Amino acid sequence: MGLGTGRSRAVGPVGARPGGWRLKRSGLTRAGLAKAGLRWVHLVLGGALLMPYFLLAEVVVGASGGGVNALDSFPLTLISYAAALPLVAVSGVFPLTRPMSVAAVRALCGVPGELLAQGPGRSWAARGRASAWWTLHLGLGAVVSGMTLAVPPMGVMLVVLPFVTLLADTTPQGLGWAATGAGAYVAPLLGVAVLGALALCAAGAGALLARLAPVLLGPTGADRLAAAEERAADLAVRNRLARELHDAVGHALSAVTLQAGAARRVLETDLEFVREALAAIEDTTRRTVGELDAVLGLLREGDGVGERPGAAPAPTLAADLEGLLARSRAGGVRITARQDPGPVGDWGQLPAIVSREAYRIVQEGLSNALRHGGGPVDLRLRVHRPRVHEPGRPRGGDDVHDGSRELELIMTNPLAEDTGRERRTGGGLGLRGAAERAVLLGGVVEAGELGGQWRLRAVLPLGGGAR
Repeated sequence: MGLGTGRSRAVGPVGARPGGWRLKRSGLTRAGLAKAGLRWVHLVLGGALLMPYFLLAEVVVGASGGGVNALDSFPLTLISYAAALPLVAVSGVFPLTRPMSVAAVRALCGVPGELLAQGPGRSWAARGRASAWWTLHLGLGAVVSGMTLAVPPMGVMLVVLPFVTLLADTTPQGLGWAATGAGAYVAPLLGVAVLGALALCAAGAGALLARLAPVLLGPTGADRLAAAEERAADLAVRNRLARELHDAVGHALSAVTLQAGAARRVLETDLEFVREALAAIEDTTRRTVGELDAVLGLLREGDGVGERPGAAPAPTLAADLEGLLARSRAGGVRITARQDPGPVGDWGQLPAIVSREAYRIVQEGLSNALRHGGGPVDLRLRVHRPRVHEPGRPRGGDDVHDGSRELELIMTNPLAEDTGRERRTGGGLGLRGAAERAVLLGGVVEAGELGGQWRLRAVLPLGGGAR
């Protein structure tokens, strides 16, 4: 076996045709031809859409010329075509133009969907760009459609005329030279060239539209802003659902686990406590199923929690705080609650949204106490007018009220001893959700270790007074 001459030679796949790479490099692949064909269809569709505008303009031009038929005159046909384009531009301003154009471009022009805008134009700038695209598409489509109707018959006639003697006697006017003499040799080549020119024109027009589509049909600044707001709204809904599920289900599991453990420890000695714990477990699970149904209803129908017909109402501080404390005490944890309505009067006069969010914050605090606490829980709630310090005055007795009111809740309990129980760090999802609830109301939640105790403090503004 010879070692060759030392020159290397690229070897293609077995069965590969010589020069095949040239076809691929020039774009003449099966996929490329299919893409060009779809773009041609897109242009023909534009020409068909121009026809109503063209016929209307043709009637106006014919009437202006004394009732003549504009289609019988090539100059009048061009004038009718030019007069139709402003009508196309005006109709392109309508909102539905852009989504319709985007759907056609995505399906027929091979433009990635992420480069195109979604939905109707929200601003006049977006509508103007959509109108420009609509005019360009229909204008170029009319030209390519006209060529597609006229050029192929003429090209085929030039190719076959010298070889079909039966057509010699029926040669159209102007093509007689192609049937005899030197024309018989030139006509087929000219026919092929005419057909090739048509294909190149259609491919070029299709490529031009595909290149301009992201520019004219792409998202504007207003579209990007609207999409960002949509994503933010979706994230807000998802965060709200996560908070509701965590607070309702997480607290219920913590309470039920603690109640069941306490009942198991005194099963042989304190049957009365066991009965109370089992009753609390039953009540906790029943209420949690109702809250879970409300949250799932929000997922299914997009309604607010408690607003769906038949769903359990969202728990509030005014109506459900006592039951929450009773169920938590059934787990064996001593809870001292001090409620000072202050100037707001009855708890039922709290704004509904503040009452709901405050209940969830108290619920999360009790969940932490049940899971990680090491002793009795002290809860204090009060409504008061905050004192606002005026710049330039010393702090202290000269501070004044600004007329606003706020709900303050403080929960403390001793830190758990090192007995294997999990210590709190303040970075859990529940406390983060409580902080988010307070921020939505313009308030704040603070949680952490202070003086050997775990302390949770929340301040929720009442929006200038009870409603």
